[in-house]
Amino acid sequence: MSQQDWRKSVVYQIYPKSFNDTTGNGQGDINGITDKLDYLAYLGVDYLWLTPVYQSPMNDNGYDISDYYQVNKLFGSLDDLRTLISEAHRRDLKIMMDIVINHTSTEHQWFKDAYNNPESPYRDFYIFKKSKGKGPPTNWQSKFGGNAWQQETETDDYYLHLFDVSQADLNWDNPQVRKELHRIVKYWIDFGVDGFRFDVINLISKGAFKDSERTGKEFYTDGPHVHEYIHELNRATFGDTDLMTVGEMSSTTLDHCLKYTQPERQELHSVFNFHPLKVDYAGGDKWTNASMDFLQLKEILMDWQVGIYEGGGWNAIFWCNHDQPRIVSRFGNDATEALRVQSGKMLAIVLHMLQGTPYIYQGEEIGMTNPNFTSIDQYQDVEAINAYKSLLERGVSEAEALIILNQKSRDNSRTPMLWNDERHAGFTEGEPWMDVNHNYRHINFQQAMEDPNSILQTYRKLITLRHQYDIVTYGDIEPLYMTHPELFIYRRNYEGKSWLVIANFSEHSVPLPESLNIEGAVVIANSELNQRTIEGYGAMVIAQEEKWEKESE
Repeated sequence: MSQQDWRKSVVYQIYPKSFNDTTGNGQGDINGITDKLDYLAYLGVDYLWLTPVYQSPMNDNGYDISDYYQVNKLFGSLDDLRTLISEAHRRDLKIMMDIVINHTSTEHQWFKDAYNNPESPYRDFYIFKKSKGKGPPTNWQSKFGGNAWQQETETDDYYLHLFDVSQADLNWDNPQVRKELHRIVKYWIDFGVDGFRFDVINLISKGAFKDSERTGKEFYTDGPHVHEYIHELNRATFGDTDLMTVGEMSSTTLDHCLKYTQPERQELHSVFNFHPLKVDYAGGDKWTNASMDFLQLKEILMDWQVGIYEGGGWNAIFWCNHDQPRIVSRFGNDATEALRVQSGKMLAIVLHMLQGTPYIYQGEEIGMTNPNFTSIDQYQDVEAINAYKSLLERGVSEAEALIILNQKSRDNSRTPMLWNDERHAGFTEGEPWMDVNHNYRHINFQQAMEDPNSILQTYRKLITLRHQYDIVTYGDIEPLYMTHPELFIYRRNYEGKSWLVIANFSEHSVPLPESLNIEGAVVIANSELNQRTIEGYGAMVIAQEEKWEKESE
């Protein structure tokens, strides 16, 4: 695949457990994805990113892998996956696998052999350290809450788990670990997949094991050998193939992301960073009842857009994924149906006109909202349940804790896909593993297909524009009016052409700046300008060159 091909691509993320159930057990499966390939081809995307489908005890919904070479029976079989890949390829769709190689499940055979056996050859596959006095080796905090070290049952050694206690960090400083991980990646390349999303890949190199004045992340984020190890992974596995790769980067920096993605460094094609999705944290704390800082959102997005572009790297751009709340509830407005549709289209236009590879998370394209659960019993995610307990311990009321979870929980995006207005939204004939959104009767795929003015049709149009016009992929980005409190305005420039993007992030109509030139042809819009005023949650793209011709209907 040429650079041009993958850079013009759009990726659709599938959370298999919640996508489509063909067995009636209440959980989605691989055959359920195969059954919906025609829909995904209709949408127009190029890659399908599957969150992990490997063997796993599912303590962290598959991100705790116990066997990298087997498919979880909950999702199907290796033969089912082969069929999915074959049927996807028949429709010019590519399959991107999500792979977790910072840590394994404690149910993995490597860890089971290493645990309580200091003489095991697999002991050095993980990070075991002696107790410091009567406590853990360091005060590092797990990203899921609590200390990041767990003591063995028979010794005073502790193993490191930056995430759940059942997710033991691998020791990448051991060359044998790296060889085994290379072997796993090559297995899936030979299996026929078309790309990889590497989970928290910038955490693989740990530095000094010292106490921290914060949470410890300064000792393992973008660690001392991370670029060396990713380059080695590239050279040993996918580097000379046409696979597309993207790395999830936790608490990273622009400088490191340039290094991860500059082609001459031979590391990764693109990176996710999450800084724009922390603008509704209060004082850096996710678990707070806080609203979006709009100016900060613009500043972070544009700093990364300009910085990555000028440095020769590449962004992965996204509003949603399996770890983030629904964007239309978060940065848009789902108070009424009209506001949901209008703000959903606006957010789509803003994102898909940015520079980078866009990712769409299942249901985003039909404007799915947060489910607004009313009881902690409806939540499934270990992080959310731990956060709820922590909030109560801090004196937060149950009602306020639920409001916070309704805003920030990862479960907001993990509810079943809404296919139609029938029982359980057509997701399953059984009882779904998680409650279906209550508004499924008027927000579902079937309704969106039948409505020519739906959010879905806006996404289809945006994907088509990216495929057809190089300015969307290769144009530079020029931030405009960055201090405007309600409007997000930027320009894309390429080979003497210019596209102007205007979006109103407020509920009310807003006049455009007097100095803004809006002459040109409208490429896509969810509203019209009335005397240089853009309506609430309005957005438009204006081509400002003489020879641009609107795509024929």
